[in-house]
Amino acid sequence: MPQRRLPGWIRTRVPGGERYRFLKDTLRRYNLHTVCEEAQCPNVGECWNHGAATFMLMGDTCTRHCNFCAVGKGHPGELDASEPEHVAMVIEALGLDYAVLTSVNRDDLPDQGANHIALTIEAVHRRSPQCKVDALVPDFRGEPRCVERIVNTPLTVFAHNIETVPRLYKQVRPGAIYERSLHVLEMAKEFRSAIRTKSGLMLGLGETRNELLEIFTALRRAGCDILTLGQYLQPTPEQLPVWRYVAPKEFSELRDDALALGFRHVESGPLVRSSYHAWQHLG
Repeated sequence: MPQRRLPGWIRTRVPGGERYRFLKDTLRRYNLHTVCEEAQCPNVGECWNHGAATFMLMGDTCTRHCNFCAVGKGHPGELDASEPEHVAMVIEALGLDYAVLTSVNRDDLPDQGANHIALTIEAVHRRSPQCKVDALVPDFRGEPRCVERIVNTPLTVFAHNIETVPRLYKQVRPGAIYERSLHVLEMAKEFRSAIRTKSGLMLGLGETRNELLEIFTALRRAGCDILTLGQYLQPTPEQLPVWRYVAPKEFSELRDDALALGFRHVESGPLVRSSYHAWQHLG
């Protein structure tokens, strides 16, 4: 049976602090969304007090129905044409040297929102040329032109999450295809070989160690440079329950296994998310 009680090693502080409140007020002023809040990330307090936030583009309603995610699902509204510039203005005002962008899936748009994401990256670079940008993007239904549009910007890290093992895709990520997600990472390297690519997985949904090692190997074959491994935590009763809580020792062992395969950086731990300590991933 799924284990529901949180173990002792999963503890976070209640969000607060001066920088946290400043960032929250600034985001509200420009009507911007963050995945930190929408996905109920456990690290929101730590990251916001560090001056880091993951901006969620194209609204707060996703066209996919992933069973692990707390972001709202349904029919999104029109794109906000002012959003790219507003995000860039906030990043400039905060004086960030590293910014993380992500988005909802927008399968309702002809280009799945690729141009909107690219315009945001370009606006950030124009206002804050010193700021490195990490973009966690959808699979764009595997459309090469969408991937090419994103990588042909001043982007530092192209990220797309595998999320879980292929056996669990229908249960966890209906609408997504494992092979397609791998190909998205491959295409990013094909269009711009020097770009850093990143992917992440959630643990605790019923995957096995051998399945994880197979994915690590496949990601390296696809040229993936950076890997994040974190514990899946059920955001609300509407999402999938946790099957098991992975101990910190196992996260450490998996990190060693991944590094041995040639990843440049591996962030692995119970509270790790794809943007967690992202500013350190280029070291």
